[in-house]
Amino acid sequence: MIPGGSGQVGQMLARRFQERGHHLTVLTRGPYTAPWQTVHWDGEHAGDWIQTLEGADVCINLTGRSVNCRYNAENRQAIYESRIRSTNLLNRVLSSLDDPPRLWLNASAATLYKRALDPNRVDLPRNESSPAGGDEPIGDSARKAPLWRGGREFSMRVVRDWEAAFFETDLPRTRKVALRSGIVLSPSPGSVFAVLSNLVRLGLGGTQGSGRQFVSWIHEADYSRAVEFIVAHEELEGPINITAPNPLPNREFMQALRDAWGRPNGLPAPSLFIHIGAFAMRTEAELVLQSCRAIPGRLLQSGFQFDFPDWPLAAEDLAQRWRQRQD
Repeated sequence: MIPGGSGQVGQMLARRFQERGHHLTVLTRGPYTAPWQTVHWDGEHAGDWIQTLEGADVCINLTGRSVNCRYNAENRQAIYESRIRSTNLLNRVLSSLDDPPRLWLNASAATLYKRALDPNRVDLPRNESSPAGGDEPIGDSARKAPLWRGGREFSMRVVRDWEAAFFETDLPRTRKVALRSGIVLSPSPGSVFAVLSNLVRLGLGGTQGSGRQFVSWIHEADYSRAVEFIVAHEELEGPINITAPNPLPNREFMQALRDAWGRPNGLPAPSLFIHIGAFAMRTEAELVLQSCRAIPGRLLQSGFQFDFPDWPLAAEDLAQRWRQRQD
């Protein structure tokens, strides 16, 4: 069962599980044509979709309004409430089932962590035991705050409250795991990789902002494999970072992406230009400028082996697969 599974990550997981012979059901607000079963739900109210959860093995909840938008008051509220309400709803529903899923994986994000800097003001790595951030209120003060302030605090607060809602209800028959993911990179159209690759091919793929901000990323194949690993290892529960073990500064990240496309040079984009471009594209500059250096401590301790632990190798693979799609 994949509530909210109509997006990039949901379809990626659905394809992988179906290829391995599993029966898939995606709960979606807007029905779409797919080689697996899709069932309508609104993420807020009980309905006939509850029957599909009875007897299911695994529930992977990916529901949430996209963060690729302007962080005005209306969108902030939608980002926050779409995650909290759907998670609270699933807690109520699963607690009422006679045969609930044995495992519930709930989406989360590595942007949860407070930044910690060394004397040179370089981000220190953060694992699952690192402190969370997020002190910005979601109510009236958030609505009155200028749109260009408090973005990082808002993102941390969303994830903190999201996970609090997830773990609030004890489900004795259901193991719970919060998937604190970094940027999931795939060669699919419209993905983050596609957007950044287009910039590189246009000669605009230089350092973004200061270039010192860390990028926590994961190749789509390793994301799917990590989910399968968690499903198979019943001792794993609680929050787990789903990121590659080697996050790197934006300057090095963009350099490796240019190398993968054979473009040695790219015009840099100062922070001011990032803000202007983000405003024009109706998105948020912090998605590029915020720093996140998350380490998959629990996956590594449990013996998970990454196929793409380093970004240069992952970028080469993704670029090659993109070219194959175009041929």
